[in-house]
Amino acid sequence: EVQLEESGGGLVQPGGSLTLSCVASGFSVTSRAMDWFRQAPGKGLEWVSGIYGAGGSTHYQNSLKGRFTISRDNAKNTLYLQMNSLKPEDTAMYYCATGDVVAGSTQGTRVTVSS
Repeated sequence: EVQLEESGGGLVQPGGSLTLSCVASGFSVTSRAMDWFRQAPGKGLEWVSGIYGAGGSTHYQNSLKGRFTISRDNAKNTLYLQMNSLKPEDTAMYYCATGDVVAGSTQGTRVTVSS
């Protein structure tokens, strides 16, 4: 059974950093395209970043380039999202997704950027 579990969210001040983790089970993180999405309070799901293919090609929402970094660790079977220079508008629930595990169907991890 394919399962994903996010963690690493929390409260951080503007300008701070967080690294989100998404532990996968039932498949290898290098065998599937994987994405991060987020949902800000009162708004819809928004694609953040993806990592695709055996080579790990990375892709980002244009407005997040340079601040966010997606990566994966095959040994830990985990997907990551390193977030730097966080802004209040980054406040959201963050979800990882792959294949039939659609964004928003997992528990997610909450990120709050506030002073």
